[in-house]
Amino acid sequence: MNIKNYILDTSVYLTDYNSIYSFGKSNIYIPFKVLEEIDKHKKRQDSVGHNARSIIRVFDELREKGSLYEGISLGEDKGKIYVRLLTNEDFDSFSFVDKEDPDNQIIATAISISKLHSENETVVVSRDINMRVKCDAIGLQSEDFITNQLVDSADNIYSGCADYCLPSEMINSFYEGEPIFVDPEEILLYPNQFVLLMSAEDPNKSALAQFVSYKDPLKKLVKHKNIWGITTRNKEQNFAMNLLMDQNLPLVSLVGKAGCGKTMCAIAAGLEQVMNDETYTRLIISRPVQPLGKDIGFLPGTMEEKMLPWLAPIQDNLENLMGNDKAALEMYMSQGVIEVEALTFIRGRSISNAYIIIDEAQNLTRHELKTIITRVGENTKIVLTGDVEQIDNVYVNETSNGLAYAVEKLKNNELTGHITLNKGERSKLATLASKEL
Repeated sequence: MNIKNYILDTSVYLTDYNSIYSFGKSNIYIPFKVLEEIDKHKKRQDSVGHNARSIIRVFDELREKGSLYEGISLGEDKGKIYVRLLTNEDFDSFSFVDKEDPDNQIIATAISISKLHSENETVVVSRDINMRVKCDAIGLQSEDFITNQLVDSADNIYSGCADYCLPSEMINSFYEGEPIFVDPEEILLYPNQFVLLMSAEDPNKSALAQFVSYKDPLKKLVKHKNIWGITTRNKEQNFAMNLLMDQNLPLVSLVGKAGCGKTMCAIAAGLEQVMNDETYTRLIISRPVQPLGKDIGFLPGTMEEKMLPWLAPIQDNLENLMGNDKAALEMYMSQGVIEVEALTFIRGRSISNAYIIIDEAQNLTRHELKTIITRVGENTKIVLTGDVEQIDNVYVNETSNGLAYAVEKLKNNELTGHITLNKGERSKLATLASKEL
């Protein structure tokens, strides 16, 4: 087996504090600068801060077993981990760069290790694209850290819908109410997945259905009309509303580009089930703030006032659905029927009898999303909405973000439902911009 020397930069530890155990029997070298950079993030109240504090504890536990300078074994079938100080000589072949730059100090350490241990391949691992570009520019091997990735591209994320070709007479039977079962040998489907039944003889003949399980017949969809004043405009929105109004599905995820109606549908279904049906006692809406643990504290006012700049799109949708009645909206918020909640303060809570919407969930890490979902108590529904192609969090990408991870990881569970919305409904201009710009 080819043993390698891996230099993990700060971004890797802040993404996954268990990352040091992901490289088999290879050796891990920690530049001293990385320890300093990690220390700067330990007070943050988001997943980055959690990972910073956790990896510091991991290092401390390892330190008790030996010397990090001399090397400590990471366990059976694992390599050793070392801490390396940077010396002036390490910059001899790299002297043309800014020596104060943290990335350059990490690269200089990697160059030194590659020279001292030339018998082994040296690889810099970084989530930072520019860091990897720098390494390539000087002939140093580098790679991304992608252990959280379940699919290789955003196009392959589970869509929640599939085509199923059937004889015309079976589609006619479905319309007439006869039970239609899916053959597991013909197509792989997941619980609560939507199915477009297509005629093998007539391309214009089709039907929409929902798959429950292979032992149950296909389920007819409900055409939801006037859900808090809105009616679905296309089949994906109808799919979404069927999931949102289904009380047997405590977790629903909606993915789509700007203007597809995912947030509007989620809020309308929430208002309907809180205000009219009284299925839930309150509607809680939030979205990630980047970086949540720091920026929210610099804004004046109450927590709701601090969140207002990030929650303006939610506020717009709420006011629109309330008929632009700001007084009614403020009354419901003052009564606690509608809550504006910062994700930072969800940790430690147990939220029951609520309909929760987490907008822009693509900016969550896997750990942040787990923290939110584990707060869900009895009779609570949580809806995740977002666009996996619009990432603002530097520690995740299109396939490793919390929303994509949840969609892929939970698609085989009967308690969850997902649909990807493709058609823009905000306006012709918004649809054009989404496609072309």
